[in-house]
Amino acid sequence: MALVIINPKGVAPWIDALKQVDPNLDIRTFPNDSNREEIHFALTWRHPYGIFKDYPNLKCISSMGAGVDHLLRDPELPDDAFITRLVDPYLAKDMAEFVLALIMNHLRDLNAFKIKQTQVIWKPADYLRIKDVKVGIMGMGAIGRQVASELQKTGFNVSGWARTEKRGIGLTVYSGLTEFPTFLNNTDVLVCVLPLTEATKGILNKDCFKQLPKNAFIINVGRGEQVVEADLLQYISEGHLSGASLDVFTEEPLPIDSPLWKHPRINITPHIASITNPESVAAQIVENYYRCKEGKVLLNLVSREKGY
Repeated sequence: MALVIINPKGVAPWIDALKQVDPNLDIRTFPNDSNREEIHFALTWRHPYGIFKDYPNLKCISSMGAGVDHLLRDPELPDDAFITRLVDPYLAKDMAEFVLALIMNHLRDLNAFKIKQTQVIWKPADYLRIKDVKVGIMGMGAIGRQVASELQKTGFNVSGWARTEKRGIGLTVYSGLTEFPTFLNNTDVLVCVLPLTEATKGILNKDCFKQLPKNAFIINVGRGEQVVEADLLQYISEGHLSGASLDVFTEEPLPIDSPLWKHPRINITPHIASITNPESVAAQIVENYYRCKEGKVLLNLVSREKGY
């Protein structure tokens, strides 16, 4: 039984990390792998669609990150292969720190001062305080809970929203579409960490934005397809939203002709909120590899129906 790594960004760090855990692993790399009938386990990120049909004995396909939408979009994904994702103990912490940085940047409007600096303008301005800002987090999985916890430690008033009921999280969590308006009405900074599913695609739209208080701010570190960009631009331009910080986009890299690039109230970052560290997840991958080999229940299984 062999493992193949399919990653256009490079495979060397992944091979090194896996070999540190188990030097005896039979690791192949796409597209130079041969004898594909020997490969039962694939570790991948943004694979070429349709490629898995060339692996007749594939039993498990593991995402290289927490997201699996890049896998589930493949119309030729094998029906009989298990799909798993990675749970990086550092990824959620990195995400929380990134979101905190974006919120503090918003509260102090530091981007506006950077613009004034380039114009040689000395002009103080008022700012928002942590105690006066309500942060709402869309998505109460492992990442959303970590973000909420870090923000609470900093002193923010935090609530959450999930599509299904969540209990024992340590904050007010609204659930379902019936409680979504109440959640939005009580949110000054809206943070999206939702997985991408058919239900969450386009969820950040004008119907959502108009239910937020005036001058609310949007942060999206979930997936780009969750934002209706035209609606976001409209509500910022009309003054209902104060701005947005976007780390993910429907098309990446963001096209050079996108109006998002030059909008003064929108911050753009190139999908760097949190990046999976091969060393921190290598043991998890190896364990799933052997679970797969022995026919045991796999870690972090993904529901194709739910999309996460």
